[in-house]
Amino acid sequence: MKRAYDSVIANFSVPALEKELLKGSLAGGLNACLECCDAHVGAGKVALHYESKDGASADYTFEQMQALSARFANVLKARGVKPGDRVSGLLPRTPELLITILGTWRAGAVYQPLFTAFGPKAIEHRVKTAESRFVVTDLGNRGKLTDVKDCPPVLTVGDAVPDGDLNFHAELDAQSTDFEPVPRAPDDAFLLMFTSGTTGLPKGVPVPLKALLSFGVYMRDAVDLRPDDVFWNIADPGWAYGLYYAVTGPLLLGHGTMFYDGGFTVESTYGLIEKLGITNLAGSPTAYRLLIAAGAEAAAAVKGRLRVVSSAGEPLNPEVIRWFDEHLAAPINDHYGQTELGMVVNNHHGLDHPIRMGSAGLSMPGYRAVVVNEEGTEEMPVGKPGILAIDRSQSPLFWFPGYLNRDTPSFVGPYYLTGDTVEWNDDGSVSFVGRSDDIITSSGYRIGPFDVESALIEHAAVIEAAVVGKPDPERTEIVKAFVVLAKGFEASDALAEELQQHVRKRLSTHAFPREIEFVADLPKTPSGKVQRFILRNQEVAKSKESNAA
Repeated sequence: MKRAYDSVIANFSVPALEKELLKGSLAGGLNACLECCDAHVGAGKVALHYESKDGASADYTFEQMQALSARFANVLKARGVKPGDRVSGLLPRTPELLITILGTWRAGAVYQPLFTAFGPKAIEHRVKTAESRFVVTDLGNRGKLTDVKDCPPVLTVGDAVPDGDLNFHAELDAQSTDFEPVPRAPDDAFLLMFTSGTTGLPKGVPVPLKALLSFGVYMRDAVDLRPDDVFWNIADPGWAYGLYYAVTGPLLLGHGTMFYDGGFTVESTYGLIEKLGITNLAGSPTAYRLLIAAGAEAAAAVKGRLRVVSSAGEPLNPEVIRWFDEHLAAPINDHYGQTELGMVVNNHHGLDHPIRMGSAGLSMPGYRAVVVNEEGTEEMPVGKPGILAIDRSQSPLFWFPGYLNRDTPSFVGPYYLTGDTVEWNDDGSVSFVGRSDDIITSSGYRIGPFDVESALIEHAAVIEAAVVGKPDPERTEIVKAFVVLAKGFEASDALAEELQQHVRKRLSTHAFPREIEFVADLPKTPSGKVQRFILRNQEVAKSKESNAA
């Protein structure tokens, strides 16, 4: 049964939350493996259900993970890894990934994820910045490390590992299952993340142990994870949403998680929802748009199976909400967060409050979200766009300590500035406008790309769209849309005109795209976020070339 949002906010208490969620304490020391594994040992509870793309499956209990994480912690200790050292993981979603994460935490060390789609340059930047002591990988990804300069020692999963590597399972088998979790201070890191590179070179984000409280609140109140749920977060643990909320969050609550080691496909996603009886699903709008593109017939077999669906990573277009309601009979809620914050503004599944379609939601318990001017000196009223910020002075769950070895210009007075432009609605919710550098200025109007993209996606011909400002001598900028078409539609001037008129009717005469370019795909970060800045820079470069000519 949902709890009243206002009551939860009014009665929020860190000591009460600490008592509810943690076995350790902020004052006495914490260990993430203790909280996410050992605390839930007993009665054979499943910690991990593993599904292989080859059709095999296996369950691992909290007891089994306790023993395996102890073996891995002993491997690290034997090789000189100390509390606070970093261990990087370049692994697919297999049991070895969870063993590596829990074992690293057990030893008091810091886990640093490497997305398996990364090339050597991206890996090298992260491993070098993290000063990692080990990289754990498998034979399928081992070749990428060959071109990583000054690569740390490698622990490889596989039968015949390269010369010089340590064999993951052989090393584990040689170690004891006894290893007491190493307690650490609440401000000590247990994860070292990197930003997705949406706006520049990825920056290191240390995640302290006290962030466990924030992760737990999100799983409880926003995801509404219940004991009888079958939960699947399809996000990859190589990124924040997957590592925070496919691994750490559910295990912290003593709830099993699920790994599928295959790539995303519509067939596998619907197939696993049906096979496993998934009731609580989490993922990104990119994945959900692909489900929609497959059509209502593909969704029919699992209609009514999903109790709730959570979406994060980029704003959720209203058309996706409508489609999920009609064809899956599933409420899908938009959630907002960043690598630096975790989730902080949500349309909560577990709390009772009005949900405004197209809004990011309300502040999560433990946070006070505000809208401020660009300088971060004044809070904005309802209906006036500004920068979404978190008031650190009134947000007891705020945990971001600043970037690793870099200045953090987003700290301004008591605020953390997210860089995202939003506005308050009269019901207290926040509506997303765009990243500050994505805002388009045309003929004196400030136009957010999100509304234009959402209007385009509502058209049956459009699967994805990205909208940017193109330099224009008369209007400063014009709205330009890059459009990926659905199957059965072909690019043409007539279709471009149809889409322009569709947006003009849905929005306004000043916000419709004056140019439309049909493309096969959009530039994205490895985590699936559209990189509008690449398209914007492309248009700026074309404009300069044209002026020079």
